[in-house]
Amino acid sequence: MNTKSWKEIKDNVYGSIGTERRDNLERDFEGFKIGLQLRQAREEKHLTQAELAELVDKKREYISRIENNGSNLTLKTLYDIVEKGLGGKVRISIEV
Repeated sequence: MNTKSWKEIKDNVYGSIGTERRDNLERDFEGFKIGLQLRQAREEKHLTQAELAELVDKKREYISRIENNGSNLTLKTLYDIVEKGLGGKVRISIEV
């Protein structure tokens, strides 16, 4: 049986780290993780998507899109959702 690691699969399908296609995959995955974190935080606060949307002056459908795919989320909206809607803090780190 020839078992491959997730890294090997990504390398074969999307290219090695540093290629445009692989970088796009990694960026999209980070957006997906942000969406999952926002959903988990909302659920822990016992809020519906509609209630959170009202707190941050957005539509429920927009909150749903963010939770299912966090890409195209502006920093302002992220701060609004986390701070105004969920009562939390955003911490961002940058690697160079």
